[in-house]
Formats: sequence, structure tokens, C-alpha cells
Amino acid sequence: MSKKPKIVAELGRPETPAETAARKAENSRLYKSRKTINNLVYSLLVTVGLVAVIYFLVPRADGEPNWQVDYVAQSEIASTSLGESLLVPAMPEQWRANAAELRNATNGQVTSWYIGFITPSDKFIAFNEAFDANETWVANELKDYPATGTVTIDGQQWTVYDNRSMNDAGNVEYAMVTTLGRSTVVLYGTADDAEFEQLATSITADLRSAQ
Repeated sequence: MSKKPKIVAELGRPETPAETAARKAENSRLYKSRKTINNLVYSLLVTVGLVAVIYFLVPRADGEPNWQVDYVAQSEIASTSLGESLLVPAMPEQWRANAAELRNATNGQVTSWYIGFITPSDKFIAFNEAFDANETWVANELKDYPATGTVTIDGQQWTVYDNRSMNDAGNVEYAMVTTLGRSTVVLYGTADDAEFEQLATSITADLRSAQ
């Protein structure tokens, strides 16, 4: 005895073979669509979980950097290495150093004693002292910007490079250069005139006594 075709309520009659095939195809499509959405949600949850793990595992500094470079101690090491007596600015504790090291010029002919200062106004001034430096070294330090004038601080004359009107001056917004004997000192940065003058004054006496 053959099985009677099942009557579909919506149709009020048995499905035709074509209708059965169409229904199965639609059910398959809906299943695949739901599976795709589920996979996307699962992938998103996994990604969020990984980001959270990385966030909590990677150590992060709290607040602003606390510059603690002891440039006075570094100057003793650098002086021994270079075989020269180096200038060491005596700055108030509000001045912080973020670097202190000997640096070699790209041509290898000039080695300079470098200190990076963060000023009390949170600006930057780089201090460089080189022995027997040439004009090429100075030009490279100051990105070939031309001099704009001179200023005398504590009896010592400095050549000034005021690039504050330029949009792309970077850390060389303002610079000062002086030479006495074998020592050439280059200061450059983003601080104001008063902070540059304070740094320049701090080394004047030592600069003269070293000659």
C-alpha cells in the first residue's frame, strides 16, 4: 500500500516535486545564512577577547614619562671615553634630562657630547659640545638653516638661528652656537629665549676656564 503524499496546510494539498525542491533549497539557504552570522559573531567575540588579553597583559607607563637620566654621571663616563673634559650644565631640578651620550657625526669625523633637556615649561633643548668641529657639522646639526643674528649672554657671543616662523622647523625652532678655543657648543630646541639663556649661562664660566 503506497504512502499518500502529505498535505501542506498552507497549500491545502500535497506539494509538487518542484515545490518540495524549492522549499528544501530555501531552508538550506536560511540555514547557511544563520550559520554565517553565527560565525561572524563568534569571530568578533574572539577578536574582542584577544584585544582584552593584550590590553591587560602589556605593561603601560602611568602618567607622563618620568625622565631620570643622570647626565652628570654619564658625563664622567663620556669624558673618560673621549679623553676630554666635558661641559656639564648645572641646571635646577626642574630641568630633566631624557638622554646623555656621546654621538658620532655621520662622517665619523666629529664626536659630540649630547644632553637632551626637558625644560620647566615642558619644552625641549638639545645641548651639544664638540671639539675641533667644522662648519659642516654645525650645519648638519641645524638642518642647514641660516643664521639670523647674534646675542651676547654673560659676556659670551652666540650666533642665533631663529626658525620659529617656519612650519617645518621641528626641534630646531631656535638655536644658538658659540665657539671658544677647541669647543663648539650648539643648543637647539623648542623652548623660549629665557630658557635658552638660562642653559647658555650655566656653562659660560666652565667654557672659559677650559680654554
